[in-house]
Amino acid sequence: MMANPSQWVEEALAGSVRALAKLITLVENEMPGSTEALQKLYPRTGRSYTIGITGPPGSGKSTLTDKITKELRRRNFTVGIVAVDPTSPFSGGALLGDRLRMQDVTSDEGVFVRSMATRGALGGLSRATAATIKILDAFGKDFILIETVGVGQDEVDIVRTADSTLLISVPGLGDEIQALKAGIMEIGDIFVVNKSDREGADRVVMELSLMLDLSPPSRGWRPQIVKTVGTLGTGIPELVEAICEHRRFLESGEGLKRKRNERAREEIIRLIEQEISKYVH
Repeated sequence: MMANPSQWVEEALAGSVRALAKLITLVENEMPGSTEALQKLYPRTGRSYTIGITGPPGSGKSTLTDKITKELRRRNFTVGIVAVDPTSPFSGGALLGDRLRMQDVTSDEGVFVRSMATRGALGGLSRATAATIKILDAFGKDFILIETVGVGQDEVDIVRTADSTLLISVPGLGDEIQALKAGIMEIGDIFVVNKSDREGADRVVMELSLMLDLSPPSRGWRPQIVKTVGTLGTGIPELVEAICEHRRFLESGEGLKRKRNERAREEIIRLIEQEISKYVH
């Protein structure tokens, strides 16, 4: 693939989905011209709202991502989805399990889905995730959903990347809160109890409520708890409304601006580290 980033930027900004996909591949593979392309796109960023979706494997992240996307589309919003999958041990690419669960939305012109491999990155996200979000932002997506790989307690990178973070739990994981304790419990803006038609869902809600009672609200926001059944679509409108409420809370003060400033700082540090690592063998 001969790189022509300037042309792809122009075509993407004109609405070409093909050029958009090429630009993401460019930055994901750190090909020549990727930095210049991002520099051209950067002035057009800052309008999209990013939602992080995280939780243990098997909690229904992909199904919820699919249903949230459909609800946002019903409200006439455009959506970009970045699904971070485990890396294949054979090809180094993404194991596209998430894409299979989102077949309905992939045919929607208002939705763009991109699966990315973690490529050994810790924290549940690919290194190229932040750059991909910027490209989708510049492309004009109203909401960008980031579904993480589901690595458990280490998965805290998402809080540095998303405006609102959904932390999903399900009944039947044994000691549910134990499975999600420590660092990862501190990153949720909204707690989602999925598969809530199962026995034990009310207990999970009670334990989450008790945990939140013991923790002072972070910068004035007490995380909401929403019960859903992703496969049936139950609770999805309420979940999207909770996301909108958190957005309104952040926008009413300095919360959103502060989050995005912290994100820019983290990205600069990460870029410096990446550049330094090229010279360290």
